[in-house]
Amino acid sequence: MDKPIVVVTRRMPDAFLELLADCRLVMPPGEDDVFGREELLAAVKGGDAVLVAGDRIDEAVCAAAAPTCRVFANYGVGYNNIDVAAATAHGIWVTNTPDVVTDATADLAWALLLAVARRLGECERLVRAGRWKSWGPAFMLGCDVYGATLGVVGGGRIGLAMAKRAVGFNMDILYTANSPKPDFEQATGGRFVDLPALLKKADFVSLHVPLTDATRHLIGAPELAMMKKTAILVNTARGPVVDEKALAAALANGTIAGAGLDVFENEPAIEPGLLRLDNVVLAPHVGSATLATRTGMGRMACRNIVAALADELPPNCLNGAARGR
Repeated sequence: MDKPIVVVTRRMPDAFLELLADCRLVMPPGEDDVFGREELLAAVKGGDAVLVAGDRIDEAVCAAAAPTCRVFANYGVGYNNIDVAAATAHGIWVTNTPDVVTDATADLAWALLLAVARRLGECERLVRAGRWKSWGPAFMLGCDVYGATLGVVGGGRIGLAMAKRAVGFNMDILYTANSPKPDFEQATGGRFVDLPALLKKADFVSLHVPLTDATRHLIGAPELAMMKKTAILVNTARGPVVDEKALAAALANGTIAGAGLDVFENEPAIEPGLLRLDNVVLAPHVGSATLATRTGMGRMACRNIVAALADELPPNCLNGAARGR
């Protein structure tokens, strides 16, 4: 019996690909290579599963894979890169990797929050450039985090983890979500408010929502204008949740004090206005970038594939109805 074919859209560590030892893997040839558009369309034809690492899976890819493919296993919790409706129409399961990224992403959000609050990016650039000459009472003044108000936009796993960390900083915690979440409130003491109230009251606003039609540009010029002039915005969710041009303008003209960003609207491109500003800390989408987390994501994605190849509903399936389950 021929081995099932698994298309891996980017080179992956052997640490978790060993779970697919009974499969024939099809990957880009170079260590850092990715499939081009036409290469991806060709690669998925005849494949039994696709391990997706950030690539766009649209109707055309679904149609090319459909005759044989059972699952698109996304390497990540966010799956806005995959047209789930198209996959479902073609009878292909879609899975993701929830839970395993929660703590690493919340840690990174906190790293950004603290870095902006205490101007660490500016401090490091100053030191490296040899421009640090002396200490003074007004030198590199930042803002306090302990005892401040944190506004969490999105009360899911990562938003909850973010808020739990704020308890240790004795912060007043506000959150907004589709509806009040008693578990969130019990774990953090957080108070449910609507988005405008949160934006007006929070010293720090941290975004933890998926990218949907409803959340695209959730934070734009009107929302930024609601925030305190001393407020800091943190985004580790998805880039298009924030209108980058509006954010760059708000940071430049003092509408808000600062921002920490790990995600961007048109990655890896970044709004040029942001690059010119000192009051924003920029990271290259590394929210889940710890060895344990990335390995855990890979193992979860591979387990989803193994289940699908056995014609079993994968553990993290987003569209069970795709194959009548």
